[in-house]
Amino acid sequence: TEKESKYSNLEYKSVYNILTEINIEDNNVANSVKDCLDEIEKLVLKAIDLTSNNGRVFYLGSGTSGRLGILDASECLPTFGVDDKFIGIIAGGDAAIRKAKEFAEDSKEQGWLDLKSHNVNLNDLVIGISASGSTPYVVSALKKCKRNGITTGSISCNLNAKISKYSDYPIETLVGPEYITGSSRMKAGTAQKMILNMISTSVMIKLGKVLDNKMVDMKLSNEKLKNRAIRILKSVLKISEKNAKNLMKNSDSVRDAINKYNSK
Repeated sequence: TEKESKYSNLEYKSVYNILTEINIEDNNVANSVKDCLDEIEKLVLKAIDLTSNNGRVFYLGSGTSGRLGILDASECLPTFGVDDKFIGIIAGGDAAIRKAKEFAEDSKEQGWLDLKSHNVNLNDLVIGISASGSTPYVVSALKKCKRNGITTGSISCNLNAKISKYSDYPIETLVGPEYITGSSRMKAGTAQKMILNMISTSVMIKLGKVLDNKMVDMKLSNEKLKNRAIRILKSVLKISEKNAKNLMKNSDSVRDAINKYNSK
């Protein structure tokens, strides 16, 4: 992730050229992730096993990696109606979500302390996220997890990353040098987000939180989601919009509405 960019004299390029070159690099990310599908599958299967038995998945990272973990975990409630299976932790605490606290990633003790504050245990899976694969906050926490028998996974963007040594299920997606040298918020961050989406989505599908391709357990917290719920009911039950609205009035979720309709 620290290799010299393939592009030079960026400040002299036109905006369109900059956009084109970034897009070229971004297009390579999906193939880099594709090369890791076998490793991603192994981690997901373990995550399904643990979460099916009262376990949780922790995303642990700093900077961009930490924010991406929190983003993915926080979306599980509105999307799948679940808020206790995926937990995102970032070096520096919640304040670091908005404002960078670069020094926080250097701590070799805080990562484990942050996990302990959530009562991490043998039923859980801790996934360390680090583009470089060497972030002390993350590496030391995974090392402590291993010593305590807690299952670990990792997502990094370097070959033979340090973090992989302490990971039962390491994923190393090699995206190559960034457009701006060392700016791992770019391709590395994109790859990490893609993998995190794969993990949480696959786990939730296999935990039964999706019906066909529908988000039947989503939290109906705004008008957009309520309207989506009505469309799902119309599609699945083949009923009118009026009947779908009436059904949703007395239901806690789309799944609940479907079950009530089918029990008639």
